[in-house]
Amino acid sequence: QVQLQESGPGLVKPSQTLSLTCTVSGGSIKTNYYYWSWIRQPPGKGLEWMGAISYSGNTNYSPSLKSRTSISRDTSKNQFTLHLSSVTPEDTAVYYCAATNMATMSADEYDYWGQGTQVTVSS
Repeated sequence: QVQLQESGPGLVKPSQTLSLTCTVSGGSIKTNYYYWSWIRQPPGKGLEWMGAISYSGNTNYSPSLKSRTSISRDTSKNQFTLHLSSVTPEDTAVYYCAATNMATMSADEYDYWGQGTQVTVSS
């Protein structure tokens, strides 16, 4: 059973870069045809797909966040990391890492989820 666990700071100041890491156990992030994503949920709003890194290392980002988002991976540690630059209070959300075996931007298609981590952007 694949398990995901987010880690990172719970408080980030405006204009800084938010970095979160997802550690995967029970499966390899290089497993064929799996996509490893970051999805967030701002308070009172729905889930927002941010981007993904594929089993081969290719990345894809939400058009609305593309200019500020990057996702990288460390296969030796079985981890992938989100970097979101120039954050504002509007980036306050619960951030989830998730996995699916299809190339999709729909949160409904994701099979495996981390528990989520609250990130607040505030000075």
